[in-house]
Amino acid sequence: MTAIRLLLVDDDPLVRAGLSLMMGGADDIEIVGEAADGAEAEALVDRTRPDVVLMDIRMPSVDGLTATERLRARKDAPQVVVLTTFHADEQVLRALRAGAAGFVLKDTPPAEIVDAVRRVATGDPVLSPTVTRQLVEHAVGNAADTRRARARERVALLNDREREVAVAVGRGLSNAEIAADLFMSVATVKTHVSRVLAKLDLNNRVQIALLAYDAGLLEEPEGNGQGNGH
Repeated sequence: MTAIRLLLVDDDPLVRAGLSLMMGGADDIEIVGEAADGAEAEALVDRTRPDVVLMDIRMPSVDGLTATERLRARKDAPQVVVLTTFHADEQVLRALRAGAAGFVLKDTPPAEIVDAVRRVATGDPVLSPTVTRQLVEHAVGNAADTRRARARERVALLNDREREVAVAVGRGLSNAEIAADLFMSVATVKTHVSRVLAKLDLNNRVQIALLAYDAGLLEEPEGNGQGNGH
């Protein structure tokens, strides 16, 4: 199996050393470089072609948010996992909107950070439903009306089935859970997710979830109260 190529980006050398030690113990992860700020990270991505970048947000010179936006705009963009000390943070939200595949808190247990890198490398975002909800609730209070109108315009491009899948993704359900809820195969769910991403020009499931929240889809009764009910 090909090792996951990982780039570490943090301005604190002690944090980088800890991450390097942590990741070095995983035989399926290869650290291809370390950077102290976003500008250095961009240059290293060109040279090392990582699969995943573990990116601190707050750094001098070019911060992690700017670097994430620039990296995810590239044609062969690496996956980006944001490193942060706060989970309900406007900068984390902006990074996710820019295409980051999720985030990990700096005090997350080492095994979970290693698992996050593995998951993101396979295209699985690193956000629990609870954290997604906290982030989006934080976002809804900021310029909500304008964002909702724009989000609803975009969601109107989806057909009914794609919209149902988008709502389920927004609720943090896995493909298997969506398949069970909507009575379709996992393969069909994956197809619908891919179509939603393509139609809405999104990077990943995290962005689908954020758009579903922005559009107010999760406030609407879906399937006549299907699920837990009220």
